Amino acid sequence: MSMVSTYCPHFSGLRRSSPNLHNAPSQSFLQHFSSQLRLPSSPKPCRAVIAMSGSGKVSSTIFFVGGNWKCNGTKDSITKLVSDLNSAKLESDVDVVVAPPFVYLDQVTSSLTDRIEVSAQNSWIGKGGAFTGEISVEQLKDIGCKWVILGHSERRHVIGEDDQFIGKKAAYALNEGLGVIACIGELLEEREAGKTFDVCFQQLKAFADVVPSWDNIVIAYEPVWAIGTGKVATPQQAQEVHVAVRDWLKKNVSEEVASKTRIIYGGSVNGSNCGELAKEEDIDGFLVGGASLKGPEFATIVNSVTTKKVVA
Repeated sequence: MSMVSTYCPHFSGLRRSSPNLHNAPSQSFLQHFSSQLRLPSSPKPCRAVIAMSGSGKVSSTIFFVGGNWKCNGTKDSITKLVSDLNSAKLESDVDVVVAPPFVYLDQVTSSLTDRIEVSAQNSWIGKGGAFTGEISVEQLKDIGCKWVILGHSERRHVIGEDDQFIGKKAAYALNEGLGVIACIGELLEEREAGKTFDVCFQQLKAFADVVPSWDNIVIAYEPVWAIGTGKVATPQQAQEVHVAVRDWLKKNVSEEVASKTRIIYGGSVNGSNCGELAKEEDIDGFLVGGASLKGPEFATIVNSVTTKKVVA
């Protein structure tokens, strides 16, 4: 498949200086809520565990594709998009999720095929109450959401959420039964300074310190310099970071979590470049931005799983 997007040139200095992040002081959280918390059941259990690949991942892990609609859409445009998705022919062995803006969640959950699950783009850190402008996990569950995106770079770098705050959000969401799409990724200047791994591992640690389980977590590696810019990490660049993330999980969480956790790529993914990216061993799917607003193109991205099958 031809690659029409602009690939970012290779930057040196991905390797970290090996700080022992696992032994750093842990952040305690949600003591106030601990008596109310419960372990969740999976929004949709990951199917099929068969063989291990050379990198230590489960080679039959189910592909995962999420569509992050961000702050886009109207009632009419979303009606059209849902119609396109409902009529799309999607490969059966892919978990598919879309994340509409909050005000359209109910519209989407009530009209979208059950084949596709619905995610929120954010959630509050605890139970609802006097928190103007926030949305609670309980409210999201009430209208049928199964997932929530947390730690997206736009929340980190535009809104100003820090690693620990995001980790606490994830812990609460998981304990209340939502699956979490946990986003990590470096800025361009961090990559050029050789801090890619340091940044990603620090963000991972903030999740690892507080989450009750990794069963319902999908990690989304999204290099910030590739989000909405038209620049895409080369398949090799993305694969290198995905392998490093899996290795971090193996060393700092467990080998089982490392092998089963899906690590997806996000950053200007579209119908033209998804096939080549999907061929990489440790790319387990995609978190898609702009291209997810086009039903046929999003279906193409979902169906790029077929290129992974060919490689396998």
